[in-house]
Amino acid sequence: MDRERNSNVGIRCLTFVLLAISFFGCKEDQKQEVNDIVEVIEEPKEVFEFGFKVDDYIIKRDTIRRGDSFGEILERNKVGYPKIFNIAEIAKDTFDIRRLQVGKPYTLLCTKDSLETPKCFIYQPNLEEYVVINFQDSIHAYTSRKPITYVEKTATGIINSNISETLEEQGLSPRLAYKMADDIYAWTIDFRRLQKGDRFKVIYTDKYIDDTIYTGVHNIKAAYFEHNKEPFYAFEFVTDSTKGIVDYFSEDAKNLRRAFLKAPVKFSRISSRYNLKRRIAVYGFKLRPHKGTDFAAPIGTPIMATANGTVIDSKKRGGNGNYVKIRHNATYETQYLHMKKRKAKVGDFVKQGDVIGWVGMTGNTGGPHVCYRFWKNGKQVDPFKQKLPEAKPISDSLKVEYLKFIEPIKTQLDNIHFLEDVFEEQNQPEHTIKQNNNLISFNR
Repeated sequence: MDRERNSNVGIRCLTFVLLAISFFGCKEDQKQEVNDIVEVIEEPKEVFEFGFKVDDYIIKRDTIRRGDSFGEILERNKVGYPKIFNIAEIAKDTFDIRRLQVGKPYTLLCTKDSLETPKCFIYQPNLEEYVVINFQDSIHAYTSRKPITYVEKTATGIINSNISETLEEQGLSPRLAYKMADDIYAWTIDFRRLQKGDRFKVIYTDKYIDDTIYTGVHNIKAAYFEHNKEPFYAFEFVTDSTKGIVDYFSEDAKNLRRAFLKAPVKFSRISSRYNLKRRIAVYGFKLRPHKGTDFAAPIGTPIMATANGTVIDSKKRGGNGNYVKIRHNATYETQYLHMKKRKAKVGDFVKQGDVIGWVGMTGNTGGPHVCYRFWKNGKQVDPFKQKLPEAKPISDSLKVEYLKFIEPIKTQLDNIHFLEDVFEEQNQPEHTIKQNNNLISFNR
């Protein structure tokens, strides 16, 4: 009996010991876990901007104000003129400090003390570039660029009213519409006469600065547009790498462009068409033919040559105001009226898309626009009613290369599904499916 009682006591003691070991073992494990958590805490990352460690300086940011100069900015921040003169003299070979523009941002890197003495001046002429004038040890200046990231994306859409609204509904940039209408399908599809049910697929690239600043659509790699149930493919292809000439071609290597652009200004509207029977109330409804096409655009909008050619006239005269006239060949000439300022001079050879002036209101005009006049065999005609020549076709030597180049891109484009097709295939209501854009990032 005593032996049995002792045995039970022994068992209870052993159980208690095991429980105690287990309990304190768990405590030790918990302590170890806590220690492990402490060990993986990362140190704060060092932040750099313009190549400088941010924590090393007091940073002052501002924009160039009217009347500001490099010297005045530094003097306001307690830098003496002898040193300012010395800095300007050494920096002038890299950057002319007189070129500071009102509204452009600048940054001062200052010492982390009560004096907050400037040690570096950084000026940003645009979103990408910046000029560094460093005078903390020795004085030196240089120009650099922020890192650029290009992100490849895809999008689809079905037209209900117009392409801009279709893109806006999906939160996509309206630049896609402009690029498709002006750069790719200008002579193939009339975007003012799209049909309900027309649809498109596009592979494009967005551009970002410092991975955070979105600067818009960089380019369109390929597109498919179904208009009146007829398919139109377009593929971007470099035809001359030395000159950087890029064109869009169909799946069978046909150039989608014509020898002439449809309009001399981007993102404009036609405010008055070519009309030989025009009558104007202000002039008592007398017959006053309009032999040009007016494109309304804000003052200062760049005006482009619609085709390659030689400038034969560039002057300011009477009701035409500032104008430029270009001879393209023995058949065609174009003229651009009411410019604010002319850029092209007589004798200049200009290429299609070159800026020859800027929209203004010189001469007889009721609002800012460019009057675009078009001659064929010495007679003014309506360019929209002419069968204009196609752009230079792709060479035979490049055609084989082009067809091989677009093969994987066409496969990628064909594998992008329209949402309505996905809904139909999966037999699900629209709200249960979301389309994901493919994202491919690459840096410059």
